[in-house]
Amino acid sequence: MGIKKGSFDKNEILSPIYGSRNLKNSVPKHKLPDNEMPQRAAYDLVKDQLMLDGNARLNLATFVTTWMEPEARQLMSETFDKNMIDKDEYPQTAAIEERCVNILANLWHAPNPDNTIGCSTTGSSEACMLAGMAMKWKWRERMKDKGKQFDKPNLVMGVNVQICWEKFCRYWDIEMRLAPMEKGSYALTPEKAIPLCDENTIGIVGILGSTFTGEYEPIKDLNKAIKKLNKETGWEIPIHVDGASGGFVAPFLQPKLKWDFRLEWVKSINTSGHKYGLVYPGVGWIVWRDKEELPEDLIFYVNYLGGEMPTFALNFSRPGSQIIAQYYNFLRLGKEGYRRIHQACQDVAVYLSSEIAKMGPFELLTEGKDIPVFAWTLKEKTYFTLYELSNKLRENGWQVPAYSLPDNLSDMVVMRIVVKEGMSHELADILLDEMKRALEYFDKRNCNIQDDKHSGFHH
Repeated sequence: MGIKKGSFDKNEILSPIYGSRNLKNSVPKHKLPDNEMPQRAAYDLVKDQLMLDGNARLNLATFVTTWMEPEARQLMSETFDKNMIDKDEYPQTAAIEERCVNILANLWHAPNPDNTIGCSTTGSSEACMLAGMAMKWKWRERMKDKGKQFDKPNLVMGVNVQICWEKFCRYWDIEMRLAPMEKGSYALTPEKAIPLCDENTIGIVGILGSTFTGEYEPIKDLNKAIKKLNKETGWEIPIHVDGASGGFVAPFLQPKLKWDFRLEWVKSINTSGHKYGLVYPGVGWIVWRDKEELPEDLIFYVNYLGGEMPTFALNFSRPGSQIIAQYYNFLRLGKEGYRRIHQACQDVAVYLSSEIAKMGPFELLTEGKDIPVFAWTLKEKTYFTLYELSNKLRENGWQVPAYSLPDNLSDMVVMRIVVKEGMSHELADILLDEMKRALEYFDKRNCNIQDDKHSGFHH
Protein backbone atom coordinates (compact mmCIF):
# COMPACT_ATOMS: atom_id res chain seq x y z
CA MET A 1 0.00 0.00 0.00
CA GLY A 2 3.04 2.28 0.03
CA ILE A 3 3.19 2.46 3.85
CA LYS A 4 6.35 1.20 5.47
CA LYS A 5 5.91 -1.52 8.05
CA GLY A 6 5.84 -0.08 11.52
CA SER A 7 5.15 3.48 10.41
CA PHE A 8 1.97 5.29 9.45
CA ASP A 9 0.44 8.70 8.98
CA LYS A 10 -2.87 8.82 10.86
CA ASN A 11 -4.10 11.55 8.52
CA GLU A 12 -3.64 9.40 5.43
CA ILE A 13 -4.75 5.88 6.39
CA LEU A 14 -7.59 4.03 8.08
CA SER A 15 -6.38 1.56 10.68
CA PRO A 16 -9.28 -0.11 12.52
CA ILE A 17 -8.84 -1.98 15.78
CA TYR A 18 -9.95 -5.22 14.12
CA GLY A 19 -7.57 -4.68 11.20
CA SER A 20 -5.37 -7.59 12.18
CA ARG A 21 -8.35 -9.92 11.76
CA ASN A 22 -9.77 -8.67 8.48
CA LEU A 23 -7.14 -6.57 6.72
CA LYS A 24 -3.52 -7.28 5.94
CA ASN A 25 -2.73 -3.71 4.91
CA SER A 26 -3.75 -0.24 5.96
CA VAL A 27 -6.32 1.51 3.79
CA PRO A 28 -5.67 4.95 2.24
CA LYS A 29 -8.18 7.73 3.00
CA HIS A 30 -7.83 9.84 -0.11
CA LYS A 31 -6.86 7.33 -2.82
CA LEU A 32 -8.47 4.20 -4.18
CA PRO A 33 -6.96 1.10 -2.55
CA ASP A 34 -4.96 -1.09 -4.89
CA ASN A 35 -6.86 -4.24 -4.01
CA GLU A 36 -10.29 -5.49 -3.04
CA MET A 37 -11.30 -6.25 0.54
CA PRO A 38 -13.98 -8.48 2.05
CA GLN A 39 -17.41 -6.87 1.92
CA ARG A 40 -17.84 -7.11 5.69
CA ALA A 41 -14.53 -5.35 6.25
CA ALA A 42 -15.61 -2.51 3.95
CA TYR A 43 -18.92 -2.27 5.78
CA ASP A 44 -17.24 -2.14 9.18
CA LEU A 45 -14.75 0.51 8.04
CA VAL A 46 -17.58 2.81 6.97
CA LYS A 47 -19.87 1.92 9.87
CA ASP A 48 -17.23 2.70 12.48
CA GLN A 49 -16.56 6.14 11.04
CA LEU A 50 -20.29 6.95 11.10
CA MET A 51 -20.37 6.32 14.85
CA LEU A 52 -18.75 9.74 15.21
CA ASP A 53 -21.83 11.45 13.73
CA GLY A 54 -24.44 12.89 16.05
CA ASN A 55 -27.57 10.99 17.06
CA ALA A 56 -30.20 12.02 14.51
CA ARG A 57 -33.04 11.58 17.02
CA LEU A 58 -31.44 14.20 19.30
CA ASN A 59 -30.88 16.65 16.44
CA LEU A 60 -33.35 19.44 17.15
CA ALA A 61 -31.67 21.68 14.58
CA THR A 62 -32.73 19.83 11.45
CA PHE A 63 -36.19 19.94 9.90
CA VAL A 64 -35.47 16.66 8.11
CA THR A 65 -37.26 13.41 8.98
CA THR A 66 -35.17 11.10 11.16
CA TRP A 67 -37.54 8.15 11.62
CA MET A 68 -39.77 6.06 9.38
CA GLU A 69 -41.66 2.82 9.86
CA PRO A 70 -39.87 -0.44 8.94
CA GLU A 71 -42.32 -1.06 6.09
CA ALA A 72 -41.44 2.31 4.55
CA ARG A 73 -37.73 1.60 4.92
CA GLN A 74 -38.24 -1.76 3.21
CA LEU A 75 -40.12 -0.18 0.30
CA MET A 76 -37.32 2.34 -0.09
CA SER A 77 -34.62 -0.33 -0.09
CA GLU A 78 -36.56 -2.24 -2.75
CA THR A 79 -36.77 0.77 -5.07
CA PHE A 80 -33.34 2.42 -4.78
CA ASP A 81 -32.44 0.93 -8.17
CA LYS A 82 -35.36 2.52 -10.04
CA ASN A 83 -34.41 5.68 -11.93
CA MET A 84 -37.57 7.75 -11.57
CA ILE A 85 -36.86 9.79 -14.70
CA ASP A 86 -37.19 6.67 -16.86
CA LYS A 87 -40.95 6.73 -16.98
CA ASP A 88 -41.14 4.29 -19.88
CA GLU A 89 -39.23 1.61 -17.97
CA TYR A 90 -40.91 2.33 -14.62
CA PRO A 91 -44.43 3.48 -15.56
CA GLN A 92 -45.94 2.64 -12.17
CA THR A 93 -43.41 4.79 -10.32
CA ALA A 94 -44.29 7.59 -12.75
CA ALA A 95 -48.00 7.05 -12.09
CA ILE A 96 -47.40 7.15 -8.32
CA GLU A 97 -45.47 10.43 -8.65
CA GLU A 98 -48.42 11.92 -10.57
CA ARG A 99 -50.83 10.68 -7.91
CA CYS A 100 -48.76 12.40 -5.23
CA VAL A 101 -48.91 15.67 -7.18
CA ASN A 102 -52.69 15.31 -7.49
CA ILE A 103 -53.02 14.55 -3.79
CA LEU A 104 -51.12 17.73 -2.93
CA ALA A 105 -53.12 19.79 -5.43
CA ASN A 106 -56.32 18.61 -3.75
CA LEU A 107 -54.87 19.15 -0.28
CA TRP A 108 -53.99 22.73 -1.28
CA HIS A 109 -57.44 23.43 -2.76
CA ALA A 110 -56.50 23.82 -6.41
CA PRO A 111 -59.57 25.16 -8.30
CA ASN A 112 -59.27 22.35 -10.86
CA PRO A 113 -56.89 19.60 -9.63
CA ASP A 114 -57.06 17.88 -13.03
CA ASN A 115 -55.55 20.98 -14.63
CA THR A 116 -52.64 21.34 -12.21
CA ILE A 117 -49.08 20.36 -13.01
CA GLY A 118 -46.13 19.56 -10.76
CA CYS A 119 -43.40 17.11 -10.00
CA SER A 120 -41.16 15.68 -7.32
CA THR A 121 -37.73 17.21 -6.72
CA THR A 122 -34.68 16.43 -4.61
CA GLY A 123 -35.97 18.87 -2.00
CA SER A 124 -37.54 22.28 -1.58
CA SER A 125 -34.44 24.05 -2.86
CA GLU A 126 -34.87 22.54 -6.32
CA ALA A 127 -38.62 23.12 -6.14
CA CYS A 128 -38.03 26.80 -5.34
CA MET A 129 -35.67 27.09 -8.31
CA LEU A 130 -38.37 25.70 -10.62
CA ALA A 131 -41.00 28.03 -9.17
CA GLY A 132 -38.68 31.02 -9.58
CA MET A 133 -37.88 30.11 -13.17
CA ALA A 134 -41.57 29.83 -14.01
CA MET A 135 -42.23 33.26 -12.47
CA LYS A 136 -39.37 34.81 -14.45
CA TRP A 137 -40.45 33.24 -17.75
CA LYS A 138 -44.08 34.29 -17.29
CA TRP A 139 -43.00 37.86 -16.40
CA ARG A 140 -40.76 37.97 -19.47
CA GLU A 141 -43.64 36.86 -21.69
CA ARG A 142 -45.83 39.64 -20.29
CA MET A 143 -43.14 42.27 -20.81
CA LYS A 144 -42.51 41.12 -24.40
CA ASP A 145 -46.23 41.31 -25.14
CA LYS A 146 -46.21 44.92 -23.91
CA GLY A 147 -43.13 45.75 -25.92
CA LYS A 148 -41.14 46.56 -22.77
CA GLN A 149 -37.63 45.77 -21.63
CA PHE A 150 -37.17 42.56 -19.67
CA ASP A 151 -33.54 42.74 -18.58
CA LYS A 152 -33.99 43.86 -14.95
CA PRO A 153 -36.22 41.36 -13.11
CA ASN A 154 -36.55 41.48 -9.34
CA LEU A 155 -38.04 39.21 -6.70
CA VAL A 156 -39.60 40.47 -3.46
CA MET A 157 -39.25 38.47 -0.22
CA GLY A 158 -38.29 38.78 3.42
CA VAL A 159 -34.69 38.70 4.54
CA ASN A 160 -35.65 35.56 6.46
CA VAL A 161 -35.97 33.41 3.31
CA GLN A 162 -34.00 30.20 3.01
CA ILE A 163 -30.60 30.44 1.27
CA CYS A 164 -31.95 28.66 -1.84
CA TRP A 165 -33.72 31.89 -2.84
CA GLU A 166 -30.46 33.82 -2.73
CA LYS A 167 -28.93 31.09 -4.89
CA PHE A 168 -31.81 31.35 -7.35
CA CYS A 169 -31.46 35.10 -7.71
CA ARG A 170 -27.71 34.91 -8.16
CA TYR A 171 -27.79 32.02 -10.62
CA TRP A 172 -30.58 33.51 -12.74
CA ASP A 173 -29.44 37.14 -12.52
CA ILE A 174 -32.39 38.52 -10.59
CA GLU A 175 -32.34 41.44 -8.17
CA MET A 176 -33.22 40.41 -4.64
CA ARG A 177 -35.51 42.89 -2.91
CA LEU A 178 -35.43 41.93 0.73
CA ALA A 179 -37.78 43.27 3.37
CA PRO A 180 -35.88 43.59 6.66
CA MET A 181 -36.67 42.01 10.00
CA GLU A 182 -37.59 44.31 12.84
CA LYS A 183 -37.76 43.76 16.58
CA GLY A 184 -41.06 42.01 17.20
CA SER A 185 -41.71 41.55 13.46
CA TYR A 186 -39.75 38.66 12.00
CA ALA A 187 -41.82 37.93 8.87
CA LEU A 188 -42.75 39.54 5.56
CA THR A 189 -45.88 41.71 5.74
CA PRO A 190 -47.80 43.64 3.04
CA GLU A 191 -46.53 46.90 4.53
CA LYS A 192 -42.97 45.74 3.89
CA ALA A 193 -43.56 43.96 0.57
CA ILE A 194 -45.73 46.27 -1.53
CA PRO A 195 -43.33 49.29 -1.55
CA LEU A 196 -40.65 47.00 -3.01
CA CYS A 197 -42.79 45.99 -6.03
CA ASP A 198 -42.71 47.50 -9.51
CA GLU A 199 -43.43 46.37 -13.07
CA ASN A 200 -40.19 44.35 -13.08
CA THR A 201 -41.21 42.26 -10.07
CA ILE A 202 -41.54 38.65 -11.17
CA GLY A 203 -43.25 37.63 -7.93
CA ILE A 204 -43.47 37.72 -4.15
CA VAL A 205 -42.28 34.81 -2.02
CA GLY A 206 -44.23 34.13 1.17
CA ILE A 207 -42.97 31.58 3.67
CA LEU A 208 -45.25 29.16 5.45
CA GLY A 209 -42.99 28.37 8.36
CA SER A 210 -39.91 30.57 8.64
CA THR A 211 -36.63 28.75 9.09
CA PHE A 212 -35.58 31.26 11.75
CA THR A 213 -38.65 31.32 13.99
CA GLY A 214 -41.18 28.80 12.65
CA GLU A 215 -43.94 31.37 12.16
CA TYR A 216 -46.26 31.62 9.15
CA GLU A 217 -46.12 34.72 7.00
CA PRO A 218 -49.56 36.29 6.37
CA ILE A 219 -50.18 34.91 2.88
CA LYS A 220 -53.85 35.94 2.92
CA ASP A 221 -52.90 39.54 3.69
CA LEU A 222 -50.19 39.50 1.02
CA ASN A 223 -52.75 38.21 -1.50
CA LYS A 224 -55.20 40.97 -0.61
CA ALA A 225 -52.51 43.64 -1.00
CA ILE A 226 -51.12 42.30 -4.28
CA LYS A 227 -54.65 41.92 -5.68
CA LYS A 228 -55.23 45.62 -5.04
CA LEU A 229 -51.85 46.60 -6.50
CA ASN A 230 -52.30 44.50 -9.63
CA LYS A 231 -55.77 45.96 -10.22
CA GLU A 232 -54.50 49.52 -9.87
CA THR A 233 -51.43 49.07 -12.09
CA GLY A 234 -52.34 46.37 -14.58
CA TRP A 235 -49.41 44.28 -13.34
CA GLU A 236 -49.77 40.54 -12.73
CA ILE A 237 -47.39 39.94 -9.84
CA PRO A 238 -47.97 36.40 -8.51
CA ILE A 239 -47.29 34.89 -5.11
CA HIS A 240 -45.23 31.77 -4.62
CA VAL A 241 -45.66 30.07 -1.25
CA ASP A 242 -42.52 28.45 0.09
CA GLY A 243 -44.30 25.87 2.20
CA ALA A 244 -41.23 23.73 2.82
CA SER A 245 -42.53 22.82 6.29
CA GLY A 246 -45.97 24.42 6.59
CA GLY A 247 -47.28 22.93 3.35
CA PHE A 248 -47.52 19.61 5.17
CA VAL A 249 -48.65 21.08 8.51
CA ALA A 250 -51.24 23.80 7.88
CA PRO A 251 -53.72 21.55 5.99
CA PHE A 252 -53.93 19.30 9.06
CA LEU A 253 -53.44 21.60 12.06
CA GLN A 254 -54.89 24.86 10.68
CA PRO A 255 -57.33 23.70 7.97
CA LYS A 256 -59.30 26.97 7.99
CA LEU A 257 -56.21 29.11 7.40
CA LYS A 258 -56.28 30.49 3.85
CA TRP A 259 -52.76 30.45 2.45
CA ASP A 260 -52.99 28.13 -0.57
CA PHE A 261 -54.74 28.02 -3.97
CA ARG A 262 -57.91 29.35 -2.36
CA LEU A 263 -56.14 32.71 -2.80
CA GLU A 264 -56.26 33.76 -6.46
CA TRP A 265 -52.74 35.20 -6.72
CA VAL A 266 -51.05 32.15 -5.23
CA LYS A 267 -49.80 30.53 -8.42
CA SER A 268 -47.36 27.91 -7.12
CA ILE A 269 -46.49 26.11 -3.89
CA ASN A 270 -43.52 23.97 -2.88
CA THR A 271 -43.07 21.69 0.08
CA SER A 272 -40.53 19.22 1.45
CA GLY A 273 -41.63 15.62 1.62
CA HIS A 274 -38.60 14.95 3.78
CA LYS A 275 -39.67 17.44 6.45
CA TYR A 276 -43.23 17.25 7.75
CA GLY A 277 -44.13 15.00 4.82
CA LEU A 278 -42.37 12.44 7.03
CA VAL A 279 -40.08 10.91 4.38
CA TYR A 280 -36.34 10.37 4.66
CA PRO A 281 -34.29 12.87 2.59
CA GLY A 282 -34.39 13.91 -0.05
CA VAL A 283 -37.70 14.66 -1.73
CA GLY A 284 -39.56 17.89 -2.39
CA TRP A 285 -42.67 18.80 -4.37
CA ILE A 286 -43.71 21.72 -6.57
CA VAL A 287 -47.29 22.24 -7.76
CA TRP A 288 -48.59 25.01 -10.01
CA ARG A 289 -52.16 26.27 -9.71
CA ASP A 290 -52.84 25.32 -13.34
CA LYS A 291 -50.81 24.15 -16.30
CA GLU A 292 -50.71 27.62 -17.84
CA GLU A 293 -48.46 28.81 -14.99
CA LEU A 294 -45.61 26.55 -16.15
CA PRO A 295 -44.22 27.99 -19.41
CA GLU A 296 -43.83 25.45 -22.19
CA ASP A 297 -40.25 26.66 -22.73
CA LEU A 298 -39.28 25.08 -19.40
CA ILE A 299 -40.49 21.62 -20.42
CA PHE A 300 -38.08 19.30 -22.24
CA TYR A 301 -38.99 16.15 -24.08
CA VAL A 302 -36.58 13.22 -24.14
CA ASN A 303 -36.98 10.03 -26.10
CA TYR A 304 -33.76 8.09 -25.65
CA LEU A 305 -34.94 6.19 -22.56
CA GLY A 306 -37.58 4.22 -24.44
CA GLY A 307 -40.35 6.72 -25.15
CA GLU A 308 -40.89 10.47 -25.42
CA MET A 309 -41.32 11.90 -21.95
CA PRO A 310 -41.64 15.46 -20.64
CA THR A 311 -39.29 16.61 -17.88
CA PHE A 312 -38.92 19.98 -16.20
CA ALA A 313 -36.98 19.19 -13.02
CA LEU A 314 -33.38 20.36 -12.72
CA ASN A 315 -32.09 16.97 -11.65
CA PHE A 316 -32.39 14.08 -14.03
CA SER A 317 -31.38 10.69 -12.64
CA ARG A 318 -32.38 9.88 -9.08
CA PRO A 319 -34.01 6.94 -7.32
CA GLY A 320 -37.75 6.57 -7.13
CA SER A 321 -37.55 5.38 -3.51
CA GLN A 322 -38.49 8.68 -1.87
CA ILE A 323 -41.52 9.04 -4.16
CA ILE A 324 -42.62 5.54 -3.16
CA ALA A 325 -42.11 6.36 0.51
CA GLN A 326 -44.19 9.53 0.15
CA TYR A 327 -47.03 7.58 -1.42
CA TYR A 328 -46.74 4.98 1.35
CA ASN A 329 -47.24 7.74 3.93
CA PHE A 330 -50.24 9.12 2.06
CA LEU A 331 -51.88 5.69 2.03
CA ARG A 332 -50.77 4.69 5.51
CA LEU A 333 -51.64 7.89 7.37
CA GLY A 334 -54.37 9.69 5.49
CA LYS A 335 -55.57 13.05 6.79
CA GLU A 336 -56.22 11.76 10.29
CA GLY A 337 -52.78 10.17 10.63
CA TYR A 338 -50.96 13.30 9.54
CA ARG A 339 -53.12 15.40 11.84
CA ARG A 340 -52.46 13.11 14.79
CA ILE A 341 -48.68 13.05 14.31
CA HIS A 342 -48.33 16.79 13.71
CA GLN A 343 -50.62 17.58 16.64
CA ALA A 344 -48.44 15.42 18.89
CA CYS A 345 -45.35 17.30 17.65
CA GLN A 346 -47.02 20.66 18.24
CA ASP A 347 -48.13 19.64 21.74
CA VAL A 348 -44.50 18.84 22.60
CA ALA A 349 -43.29 22.10 21.01
CA VAL A 350 -45.75 24.24 22.96
CA TYR A 351 -44.94 22.35 26.16
CA LEU A 352 -41.20 22.84 25.64
CA SER A 353 -41.51 26.53 24.81
CA SER A 354 -43.70 27.20 27.86
CA GLU A 355 -41.27 25.39 30.18
CA ILE A 356 -38.25 27.17 28.71
CA ALA A 357 -40.00 30.52 29.20
CA LYS A 358 -40.41 29.66 32.91
CA MET A 359 -36.68 29.17 33.40
CA GLY A 360 -36.09 32.90 33.75
CA PRO A 361 -33.41 34.23 31.41
CA PHE A 362 -35.22 33.45 28.13
CA GLU A 363 -37.70 35.41 26.01
CA LEU A 364 -39.78 33.49 23.46
CA LEU A 365 -40.00 34.80 19.90
CA THR A 366 -42.48 32.09 18.92
CA GLU A 367 -44.24 29.28 20.78
CA GLY A 368 -44.55 26.51 18.20
CA LYS A 369 -48.20 27.20 17.41
CA ASP A 370 -47.71 27.43 13.63
CA ILE A 371 -45.34 24.66 12.62
CA PRO A 372 -43.93 22.73 15.64
CA VAL A 373 -40.90 25.00 15.74
CA PHE A 374 -40.08 27.79 18.18
CA ALA A 375 -37.25 30.17 18.97
CA TRP A 376 -36.09 32.19 21.93
CA THR A 377 -33.46 34.73 22.89
CA LEU A 378 -31.93 36.03 26.12
CA LYS A 379 -33.95 38.72 27.90
CA GLU A 380 -30.85 40.79 28.54
CA LYS A 381 -27.07 40.55 28.65
CA THR A 382 -26.15 37.88 31.14
CA TYR A 383 -23.22 35.78 32.29
CA PHE A 384 -23.56 33.20 29.49
CA THR A 385 -24.36 33.26 25.79
CA LEU A 386 -26.73 31.11 23.79
CA TYR A 387 -23.72 29.81 21.88
CA GLU A 388 -22.34 28.52 25.19
CA LEU A 389 -25.68 26.95 26.06
CA SER A 390 -25.77 25.24 22.66
CA ASN A 391 -22.26 23.84 23.19
CA LYS A 392 -23.11 22.69 26.72
CA LEU A 393 -26.17 20.77 25.49
CA ARG A 394 -24.10 19.17 22.74
CA GLU A 395 -21.90 17.53 25.39
CA ASN A 396 -24.72 15.06 25.99
CA GLY A 397 -25.72 14.68 22.36
CA TRP A 398 -28.42 17.37 22.06
CA GLN A 399 -28.08 19.52 18.98
CA VAL A 400 -29.93 22.79 19.59
CA PRO A 401 -28.63 25.55 17.29
CA ALA A 402 -27.79 29.10 18.27
CA TYR A 403 -27.45 31.69 15.51
CA SER A 404 -27.79 35.38 14.81
CA LEU A 405 -30.75 36.77 12.88
CA PRO A 406 -30.28 38.37 9.42
CA ASP A 407 -29.38 41.98 8.66
CA ASN A 408 -31.10 44.65 10.72
CA LEU A 409 -31.24 42.29 13.70
CA SER A 410 -27.83 40.67 13.31
CA ASP A 411 -26.95 41.56 16.91
CA MET A 412 -29.80 39.33 18.19
CA VAL A 413 -28.80 35.71 18.86
CA VAL A 414 -31.55 33.12 19.11
CA MET A 415 -31.93 29.41 19.72
CA ARG A 416 -34.44 27.25 17.91
CA ILE A 417 -35.98 23.83 18.41
CA VAL A 418 -37.63 21.78 15.67
CA VAL A 419 -39.95 19.11 17.05
CA LYS A 420 -40.35 16.13 14.75
CA GLU A 421 -41.99 12.74 15.00
CA GLY A 422 -40.12 10.75 17.63
CA MET A 423 -39.59 13.69 20.01
CA SER A 424 -41.77 12.53 22.89
CA HIS A 425 -42.78 14.29 26.10
CA GLU A 426 -40.32 12.02 27.90
CA LEU A 427 -37.44 13.17 25.70
CA ALA A 428 -38.64 16.76 26.12
CA ASP A 429 -38.38 16.40 29.89
CA ILE A 430 -34.87 14.98 29.57
CA LEU A 431 -33.89 17.99 27.45
CA LEU A 432 -35.41 20.40 29.97
CA ASP A 433 -33.42 18.73 32.75
CA GLU A 434 -30.26 19.13 30.66
CA MET A 435 -31.02 22.83 30.17
CA LYS A 436 -31.57 23.31 33.92
CA ARG A 437 -28.25 21.62 34.67
CA ALA A 438 -26.57 23.86 32.11
CA LEU A 439 -28.02 26.95 33.79
CA GLU A 440 -26.81 25.67 37.17
CA TYR A 441 -23.35 25.22 35.67
CA PHE A 442 -23.34 28.80 34.33
CA ASP A 443 -24.60 30.09 37.71
CA LYS A 444 -21.80 28.30 39.53
CA ARG A 445 -19.22 29.51 37.03
CA ASN A 446 -20.43 33.09 37.45
CA CYS A 447 -20.27 32.83 41.25
CA ASN A 448 -16.70 31.57 41.06
CA ILE A 449 -15.76 34.47 38.81
CA GLN A 450 -17.34 36.96 41.19
CA ASP A 451 -15.57 35.36 44.17
CA ASP A 452 -12.25 35.62 42.34
CA LYS A 453 -12.85 39.29 41.66
CA HIS A 454 -13.69 40.03 45.28
CA SER A 455 -10.65 38.11 46.54
CA GLY A 456 -8.39 40.04 44.20
CA PHE A 457 -7.41 36.92 42.26
CA HIS A 458 -6.73 37.54 38.57
CA HIS A 459 -6.61 34.85 35.88
